[in-house]
Amino acid sequence: MVAATASSSTSPTPSVTVLGACPHDCPDTCALVTTVQDGQAVKLQGNPDHRHTGGVLCTKVSRYLERTAHPDRLLYPMKRVGPKGAGQFERVSWDTALDDIARRLQNLTESNSSETILPYSYAGTMGLVQGESMDRRFFHKLGASLLDRTICSTAGGEALSLTLGGKVGMRVEFFAESKLILIWGSNSIASNLHFWRHAQAARRAGAKLVCIDPRKTETADKCDAHIALLPGTDGALALALMHELIVHDWLDHDYIARHTVGWDALRERALQWPPARAAAVCGVPEAQIVALARDYGQTKPAAIRLNYGMQRVHGGGNAARAIACLPALVGAWRHRAGGLLLSSSGLYPVDRAALQRPDLLAGRRPRTINMSCIGDALTGDAPALSNGPPVKAVVVYNSNPVAVAPESGKVAAGFAREDLFTVVLEQFRTDTADYADYLLPATVQIEHWDIHTSYGHTDVLLNRPAVAPRGEARSNAWVFRELARRMGFDEPCFSDDDEALCAAAFAPGAIDVAQLHRDGFTTLRLPDAPYAEGNFPTPSGRCEFFSERLAAQGQDGLPDHVPNHEAVGSSAQFPLAMISPPARNFLNSTFVNVTSLRAIEGEPLLEIHADDAAARGIVDGAMVRVFNQRGEHRCRAEVSRRARPGVVHGMGIWWRKLGFDGTNVNQLTSQRLTDIGRGPTFYDCLVQVEPSDAG
Repeated sequence: MVAATASSSTSPTPSVTVLGACPHDCPDTCALVTTVQDGQAVKLQGNPDHRHTGGVLCTKVSRYLERTAHPDRLLYPMKRVGPKGAGQFERVSWDTALDDIARRLQNLTESNSSETILPYSYAGTMGLVQGESMDRRFFHKLGASLLDRTICSTAGGEALSLTLGGKVGMRVEFFAESKLILIWGSNSIASNLHFWRHAQAARRAGAKLVCIDPRKTETADKCDAHIALLPGTDGALALALMHELIVHDWLDHDYIARHTVGWDALRERALQWPPARAAAVCGVPEAQIVALARDYGQTKPAAIRLNYGMQRVHGGGNAARAIACLPALVGAWRHRAGGLLLSSSGLYPVDRAALQRPDLLAGRRPRTINMSCIGDALTGDAPALSNGPPVKAVVVYNSNPVAVAPESGKVAAGFAREDLFTVVLEQFRTDTADYADYLLPATVQIEHWDIHTSYGHTDVLLNRPAVAPRGEARSNAWVFRELARRMGFDEPCFSDDDEALCAAAFAPGAIDVAQLHRDGFTTLRLPDAPYAEGNFPTPSGRCEFFSERLAAQGQDGLPDHVPNHEAVGSSAQFPLAMISPPARNFLNSTFVNVTSLRAIEGEPLLEIHADDAAARGIVDGAMVRVFNQRGEHRCRAEVSRRARPGVVHGMGIWWRKLGFDGTNVNQLTSQRLTDIGRGPTFYDCLVQVEPSDAG
């Protein structure tokens, strides 16, 4: 929607407001209003008419216009003229760049080497058009390697699918009516601001809030209780809660009998986890576990806001499964203010086949490469390559893998290969952009069309372009359309413009299109308490404590505590567990180059407990060397009450080239994967810390 507004007496022309959506990887998916004057965006705010946004934006996105108009914004196609990684480029025309890119990709396909081409993308935008439409069509037609997009959420997502049938759960607005809220693995104040509004409303009405997180976050500060468990021990805690529910008979036997599968086996497993055993594993007082179980068993309605931090460890999938079992045990799903929410994305009837056109593969089955193992894949590791040929060309968009992928030293080494043809679609010269052979300027959200779902609420949002693209920036979908044309792909679907792609995202009748275009958003038609009588989207229609699918694969059908690859206490050489939560003013590696936000964050930081600091002769503000068998990283130490003994926090994700020594925390993280879902294990990382010689 575009609406004229009254101009002031000093304005030469009327201003207009344009409705849009925040594109970033955040559960809130805010509705935006951009005010445009004389073709320039002069104001951006949250849409007050959108109930989930309520006119409020986070600190990061409130600076979006600063990012849009940043002096370092990429405005023209560029070709590399210096060594890989040096960031030396010269300007070229779009025709020159696209003709050469198409020619080089064509050469690979004609030599029966289509699988040597790899797309690499993730959630730089969450939009269905600029994130997963024309690009997928292009690579499907090409026959390129498939990318397993695992880097954030697949362990937890697979856990929900196995237990609840998909990425489904309670509706976020009903947390305001809950009487007990467990905020599990989430710093909601920093990363889920609009949920926090509902949690605060519940607390004002008498609800108790409990934060479960290794770090004493800003959210933990505001909760009634904080359980600072060791990283990777969430499954043990969940099983101990089940133990207490069983022995004290705080169970909803009717709900269990009618709406679950595998209760007898899960009961036997849970009884092996008394609070004392879990307390020893989790590194927390037994009394905390007992009190939490009592609260959860005796308070109705009780709700769990789970987030993805807890599943970035070896046993993350099993832990998420165990937690997802809890609401059914106490019948929390009977209430609209009870249950669990990790992601609501599975509730949307997106027509991905229409958007992505997998039929263009025409029966071919290209190999799949896990994006979390891109370092190994680009340096020739055979398992990471699915035992196929080396990657010879990579097209990166909506991601910055040199900064965000694990074991980033190996990732950088892979991108530094002179024989690797690299194309990067970007808005800025990120760490990955420095390795590009061609660097193509991408539009920002207020310059293109898109349509958005959410994983934190249940509205669909439409994003209209508010201003013309700066310079010669072009949308992702435009770039892949143009490449398809140059490669002779003549299927009609390659002519769909961005508006047509928005229209293809949902089948006719799936959403209220009229409301979407009028208001900029529309709400899915869903029951308030969808699982009050079971009806889970599982094969059985029940909450599945036992997974037949896992059992058929030779795995344990029940959730269990699976220890970390690098468990606390398992290494004398590297005795500290390191997690790498996001710095409050960054979102993954986005916004790191926004001057005002970087000024707030200051420098790359390691939070460390006073006891661990004193034992190493580290004082607050000192430079430290953080290291393990994979590499080392220098940063500033903050002796902090937010860290528990034995655990340090490498706050991320800084661009490597903005760090002290050209690294970031991912120099230390591992490419080993989760138990379920093939996800990364960023928070399963042992290190040692010592004072740095250079300050």
